Amino acid sequence: MYPETLRLIEEKMQGGVFPGTVLRFIEGEKEETKVLGSAQIEPTTTAMQEDMLFDVASLTKVVCTTTVMLKLKEAGKLSWDQTLHELLPEFQNETITLRHLLTHTSDIQTYIPNRDQLNAEELRKAYLTLQPGDQLGKTVKYTDAGTILLGFLIEAIYHKDVVDIFKEEVLQPLDMTDSRFLPQPPYDNIVPTQRLADGTILKGLTHDPKARILASHAGNAGLFTNMKDLSKFAKMYLNLGRVSDIIYLHDKTVQELLYDQTPTGKGKRSIGWDLKFSPLDQAPLLFHTGYTGTFLLLDVVKKSAFIFLSNRVHTEDHRVSYVSHRDEILTCYLNERAKNYQK
Repeated sequence: MYPETLRLIEEKMQGGVFPGTVLRFIEGEKEETKVLGSAQIEPTTTAMQEDMLFDVASLTKVVCTTTVMLKLKEAGKLSWDQTLHELLPEFQNETITLRHLLTHTSDIQTYIPNRDQLNAEELRKAYLTLQPGDQLGKTVKYTDAGTILLGFLIEAIYHKDVVDIFKEEVLQPLDMTDSRFLPQPPYDNIVPTQRLADGTILKGLTHDPKARILASHAGNAGLFTNMKDLSKFAKMYLNLGRVSDIIYLHDKTVQELLYDQTPTGKGKRSIGWDLKFSPLDQAPLLFHTGYTGTFLLLDVVKKSAFIFLSNRVHTEDHRVSYVSHRDEILTCYLNERAKNYQK
């Protein structure tokens, strides 16, 4: 389906950009899946398997947090331009809105002294005191703080731990039966991530340090999932919110995500999602990444998707170089896709 893109991905893997990958191209009813390389290279080498679970890091934001927020809006429980303070009075700032948080335009000043030494309750209290800078609503600056705060809001609305809400509102209705939060041993089927300073290699434990502390209260990361389940999520979007004959999200909700939702209308971000544009016709594409080496690209109009799962942080994190490699893969895919559609 995409031989040039596959060649480039194999080249990157051979060059050590990531040890292995499970990837899938979806074009309407057609699918192509590739399983390449190793799931683990230390302490022993293990071959990648299609059903393995990845710590998908910030894909949690769109799969879970954004989805629950969309469902709450559909239910009339909130609107994007309400302030977080109005809905969660514990949050001390009275100007940051849900739109700011969901489009990364809150300019929230995220420095928390000794952050990784705090326990979950101390960290929660610290987040509730954060304030915006002077670029509130004006510029896009990606931050985990938005979905962490939205996780606290979701808990306040449902009166449950946010990971339990994600299971009930997202994983169960979408039949994502392999996916989990805070997985329990044995971790045999989980792809490991980074080696910590003490030599421990994370496996089955959330890579993001904030989500690791917040545990069952983290809205920014912590989902462990695989290609089968992520494809179910992607296809819900490609079917305009439908799952079989059930309306999971209204088609209007999905259609509205294809427009810039930042306060200026010029930030190239939607509710929860980044917006990319097809080189073929500048059609909007929904895009999101996960720090550990994952991404999801959806073309709702043409019903196509590119799902990429890797553990590029195993065993070391080379973020800056990885981002340029990832962007090269995306550009190759989008250009090859444009040529395919022109045939």
